[in-house]
Amino acid sequence: MTAFALAYSLHVLAALIWVGGMFFAWMILRPAAIKALEGPARLKLWVEVFQRFFVWVWIAVAVLPISGVGLLQMRFNGFETAPRYVQIMMGLYIVMVALFIRIQSLQLPELRKAVEAQEWAAGAAVMGRIRRLVGCNLIVGLALVAIAAARPTF
Repeated sequence: MTAFALAYSLHVLAALIWVGGMFFAWMILRPAAIKALEGPARLKLWVEVFQRFFVWVWIAVAVLPISGVGLLQMRFNGFETAPRYVQIMMGLYIVMVALFIRIQSLQLPELRKAVEAQEWAAGAAVMGRIRRLVGCNLIVGLALVAIAAARPTF
């Protein structure tokens, strides 16, 4: 396997894990949890899901810029000659990381605290904020994947 193939594979896998995980949580797990579980059990489930998923998101957050810079160097000889779509992808990555850090550092501790105290209404309110942030991040992530796949020439 060439260095380019390795970097590209790691890059695609990291993006797939992050964006695919959000898609699964939003489109499959959330509706199923609403149908199958009562409010307190749903909140407990989400605390566990986030704890496990966010480990993988942090790995993606680390792998994407490392593999991305490697790809930039191997394919375009650096940032200066990279096409506009690559710059847009880098900007969208920063937006995604900012949204993720907001969830991880501000919303998730509040959700954990509410669940531990069995304050279900407060937990549901926090979960609503997390859901909206994840929805925004999913839209940004899907746009990023579409741009990467299309490789537009603008």
